Amino acid sequence: MKLKVWWLSNLIWLIIFSILSFVIFIRKVDGAGTIQTPATKLAAFIVLVIFFIFIVLIQLGLLLFVKRN
Repeated sequence: MKLKVWWLSNLIWLIIFSILSFVIFIRKVDGAGTIQTPATKLAAFIVLVIFFIFIVLIQLGLLLFVKRN
């Protein structure tokens, strides 16, 4: 049962990542009113990827903890 919850949480994170990536690449103006160029879109995407790499590392740690028990 614990692994089903782990997979479900990973699916939710994947959906969140996909939606945020889509929003970053289709928006023309960000929340501060700045016009988005390809360089600023890429910078925002890199920040998002770094955040999700951190989330993946936490999820892998949780997987190791769950599999031991």
